[in-house]
Amino acid sequence: MSVSKIKDNNGYDYVITDIDSFYLHIQEYHPSGTSIHEENGHYFTVDDAFRSKIESLYQNQS
Repeated sequence: MSVSKIKDNNGYDYVITDIDSFYLHIQEYHPSGTSIHEENGHYFTVDDAFRSKIESLYQNQS
């Protein structure tokens, strides 16, 4: 399991403790367009740039 850190919509750090699960959720529930993802009180605007960032974290996990 890999730990990754990203910024939420308010600029706060959010630690993704399970990048595999997070990535798969984004792929399944936010595959295209622009939407909002909420996780543990943090909000993220999911668009192509966000999906690309998460995919990069997923592919480059240690």
